[in-house]
Amino acid sequence: MSSIQRFAAAAFLAVGFASATPALAQIPVAIGESQALPSLAPLLKGVTPSVVSIAIRRRMTDEEMAFMNDPMFQDPRAPSNPHGDRNIYAAGSGVIIDAGEGLIVTGSHVVDGADEILVTLSDGRRLAAKVVGSDPETDIAVVRIRAAGLTSIKLGDSNAVEVGDFVLAIGNPFSIGQTVTSGIVSALRRRSWGDQNYDDFIQTDAAINLGSSGGALVNLRGELVGMNAAILDTGNPIDGNVGIGFAIPVNTVRNIAGQLMRYGSASHGQLGVVVAAPTGDVFQPSSAPNRPGVLIARVEPGSSAAHAGLKVGDTITTFNSSPVRDTADLRAKTALLRVGDIFELNIVRDGQTLNVRVTLTVKSEKKALKEERPGSPLRGAVAAGH
Repeated sequence: MSSIQRFAAAAFLAVGFASATPALAQIPVAIGESQALPSLAPLLKGVTPSVVSIAIRRRMTDEEMAFMNDPMFQDPRAPSNPHGDRNIYAAGSGVIIDAGEGLIVTGSHVVDGADEILVTLSDGRRLAAKVVGSDPETDIAVVRIRAAGLTSIKLGDSNAVEVGDFVLAIGNPFSIGQTVTSGIVSALRRRSWGDQNYDDFIQTDAAINLGSSGGALVNLRGELVGMNAAILDTGNPIDGNVGIGFAIPVNTVRNIAGQLMRYGSASHGQLGVVVAAPTGDVFQPSSAPNRPGVLIARVEPGSSAAHAGLKVGDTITTFNSSPVRDTADLRAKTALLRVGDIFELNIVRDGQTLNVRVTLTVKSEKKALKEERPGSPLRGAVAAGH
């Protein structure tokens, strides 16, 4: 992991957010004593009880302990560890998605490997939690607590999110306590920074910092539209947030969390193709006109694609009737299905549109095929939940 940290601050500019008609962004010049001050407080009173802080403890591996005790890597300013404490303590955030069952969604990297998980509610209660399931490929996990009087967040629709939408990020940055920041949606469908199969992130300038991973990104209806996951890392540890943060869309969170709650794991299959944009200099056959979709450059023998009859040169244009925008979009759509799921692709072959049914099979034991794509500016990640 390198140049992006898992996490989401911009000025509060708009008034009349609850209006039935679009309101122009404006800065109030003067507010009379008889007028109500523009405030997000009423919205937040209903949302913040569903956002929690998560602390974890895990025991260091022998390799980590050896590294900590190596004089070459020790900070002379750090406190000594005379008793050889082998525990690592870290923190993150989470969102209650099922109050009745005590289910909380958070980042997989926040809780993976934890020997002990402690959840702090907005009312100050501290409760032990257990992992229900975790999916490192999408960085989503579900944990459970036992408590009464919990508040679930309302889940929105990330397909309805647009660049320019106002959003609020809620989490526990640097373990200082629950914090709310505001901003807008800066971009959609950002690519991942690591080896995940999932490539579809909401970019926001709402401030996200270390400890905010797993926290909520909500719209101005108080609906969860994303789970905070990462921030851009400039390479300077003192820079902190630079106004470029990333969140996992809520539709992905809903899908994977549902699998984790039902099965305890998320089963990811593989289509088994190497794909590229049908235009540009990565792969441009003379027969492929400018059009949306992705071009199949290679098919793995014995894969889902091979069994379905897909061929090199086919252009995939839709996935279950949803347009395939680019290679990252295809990867994201495939990553949300379980092994054994059947889906439909529309492809263009020799100028004709064909409908193909595909059964998703388990990933090959060989190295998973990656689509050909230009280098992404999001080339690494540093966990924001720790």
